[in-house]
Amino acid sequence: AQLDDKFYDGSCPGVHKVVRRVLREAHKADVRIYASLTRLHFHDCFVQGCDGSILLDNSTSIVSEKYAKPNNNSVRGFTVVDDVKAALEKACPGVVSCADILTIAAKVSVELSGGPRWRVQLGRRDGTTANLTAANSLLPSPRNNLTMLQRKFAAVGLDDTDLVALSGAHTFGRAQCQFVTDRLYNFSKTGMPDPTLDGSYRAQLAGSCPRRHGNRSALNDLDTTTPDAFDKNYFTNLQGNRGFLQSDQELLAVPGATTAAIVGRFASDEKAFFRSFAAAMINMGNIKPLTGGQGEVRRNCRRVNGS
Repeated sequence: AQLDDKFYDGSCPGVHKVVRRVLREAHKADVRIYASLTRLHFHDCFVQGCDGSILLDNSTSIVSEKYAKPNNNSVRGFTVVDDVKAALEKACPGVVSCADILTIAAKVSVELSGGPRWRVQLGRRDGTTANLTAANSLLPSPRNNLTMLQRKFAAVGLDDTDLVALSGAHTFGRAQCQFVTDRLYNFSKTGMPDPTLDGSYRAQLAGSCPRRHGNRSALNDLDTTTPDAFDKNYFTNLQGNRGFLQSDQELLAVPGATTAAIVGRFASDEKAFFRSFAAAMINMGNIKPLTGGQGEVRRNCRRVNGS
């Protein structure tokens, strides 16, 4: 009843090829999808473990996590997960769980963006509940300080290296203006910008996220240098005080923090970052998985079987 990278070798040997094919097709229409799917796996695992609970829609028995403050109008990629599930149900009916689809999709997304490869552990079962309250309280926030980030990661068994490595997933993807306006105009309610922000970068962000009459949902590159590639530039950006989110720059902004030394190591050695990221993804994927006779394999990722 333990996770195994060969879990589907006999029951669905083409699972990785199917996921890769569907994701490549989705990427043609949506360049953001690889980053979005990686984030979706993260937001699933931090709430009740990696059980696919974030995929469940509202129903008579489910209050969906999709409407938690960290997720609402923010996490995305659900229709692509539906497409992957439909393709796998055609190839291997009733075999591959939605929780494992999220895990494989994140792995494939990183690989297709130029990131590391790793043997993903599989065999998760799908949960039959969601937890809106936990999603609101347990998910790391872009406005969290370093102490709070460390506390939330430690609560699920992840250490500082995992925290910094997984934060490095912000080397690709986009984020909305609403998550940076405080830093630009009223940091910590001072009426002033975040002093850790590089001046030219602050001006650039202010242009796309104006103080008044701006679009709070307007998108910005998390990594202005290589926004769609998985590389170490996120960390070199932090060294230049060009982290988009407060939670990004916090990794380096606290004097003497252990995270600062890890940022420096990853900024100078991409291979070290890739190794640590792969290890951190495996560690995160091991958060409270349902295995064996626990849970179920959903036929539809949005609904509990029989509902």
